Amino acid sequence: MGGRSAPGMQASLAGRYATALFELARDGTGEAGGSRAIEAVERSLSIVQAALRESDEFARLTTSPLVDRVAAGRAIDAAARVMALDPTTTSFLGVLAANRRLAELPRVIRAYRQLAAGWRGETSAEVTSAHPLTDDQVTELKHQLRARIGREVTVDLQVDPALLGGLVVRIGSQMIDSSIRTRLGALSHAMKAGG
Repeated sequence: MGGRSAPGMQASLAGRYATALFELARDGTGEAGGSRAIEAVERSLSIVQAALRESDEFARLTTSPLVDRVAAGRAIDAAARVMALDPTTTSFLGVLAANRRLAELPRVIRAYRQLAAGWRGETSAEVTSAHPLTDDQVTELKHQLRARIGREVTVDLQVDPALLGGLVVRIGSQMIDSSIRTRLGALSHAMKAGG
């Protein structure tokens, strides 16, 4: 299996952190390295992402400039234990806290998922919808994307009520925007240009 990161990913701060985490998981020794470790970190990052979405307190911990390094490190360590994160992810979060980079977490998670998907030979798609998608909708979306691009697709789901309806799908530099907000914007522009 391959898995080299794109040059653009290497250039961003979040990309560098994600690459370091991915390489740490991939290259770990024995049971602690390889595909199991990559998947364990990916599961842990999903838990962290859900916590960022669902807990205002946790989200504030990661973004507040008022929380010093030591306090952030202790809080992150306690949160990691409660969330039952794998040791690699727990240590990594401690490094982010020590370097005052916890605000980068959403971008690090997204970049790590892209690296893990590439390593498995999959393509990663960022999908933003107006409302949470059901499991059946996610399965159908993956099927349609696989038919369109010819390979397995993992999806990173996000919700943005401002879309009103529809989806925005980003695969690498390609974007498919079927959101109602965009359609209304195009209609408004066409009406102004025609009148």
